[in-house]
Amino acid sequence: MADSLTSCTTLHNGVKMPWFGLGVFLVKEGDEVINTVKSALDAGYRSIDTAAGYNNEEGVGRAIAESGVPRDEIFVTSKLANDDQGYEAALKAFDTSMKKLGLETLDLYLIHWPCPSKGLYKETWKAFEKLYSDGRIRAIGVSNFTEKHLDDLMSDCEVRPMVNQVELHPRLVQKSLHEYCRKHNIQIEAWSPLMKAQILDDPVLKEIAAKHKKTPAQVVLQWDLQKEIVTIPKSIKPKRIRENADVFDFTLSDEEIARIDSLDRGERTGPDPDTFG
Repeated sequence: MADSLTSCTTLHNGVKMPWFGLGVFLVKEGDEVINTVKSALDAGYRSIDTAAGYNNEEGVGRAIAESGVPRDEIFVTSKLANDDQGYEAALKAFDTSMKKLGLETLDLYLIHWPCPSKGLYKETWKAFEKLYSDGRIRAIGVSNFTEKHLDDLMSDCEVRPMVNQVELHPRLVQKSLHEYCRKHNIQIEAWSPLMKAQILDDPVLKEIAAKHKKTPAQVVLQWDLQKEIVTIPKSIKPKRIRENADVFDFTLSDEEIARIDSLDRGERTGPDPDTFG
């Protein structure tokens, strides 16, 4: 179980990925994202999750370069934009992202959305497999893929996805998908683990938090970790960045985890992967 910010899960290809990281969705390019990433690295975070679609890869790269933390200690994730799906387009987009990030090797690259109406994610995956075999990416995966998308992708892929990053929080527990990913040794990762703060007033979470003298956010993040879910909460406030990571000194009981699981409503804050894109 994760017991510190540097604790890692081991992906099925042997690469180690921190259980806990910083997400930078909607963090503005320039000083805001640079200062946010530096604050996280100063607080001990060693995983940063960005995307071409976030339009802040350049700032993320600059913060990493200026942080003083050795590059090999930081796990960097980025994602392919939907408009860049397809074999050649994906290869070109990857080069663009790497130039912005200022990195020679990426730790994890994800297809951001399946975009089933485009019908290109299998072709895109072939490009990912090439980048992986060429040693330019340490691990490859997908984001927002359902069991159906994963079944289709894995029906003729050469390399099985190592990660599936999906919306996951107490009101969208994704039990079936989580079990599917565990069965196929695909690490599940939660984006929007705090449901954009919409869940933090929930009475059950507040009650459990009070018992442990923690915040509802800290309870949810510990719930992720105990369920073996990689979690990447987002904040631009240094105090909150540190607070989010202060989750390694308490443990939830099985009963408490079950109570949080029971909050599931199948409620999304983001798009439906079956229809989006």
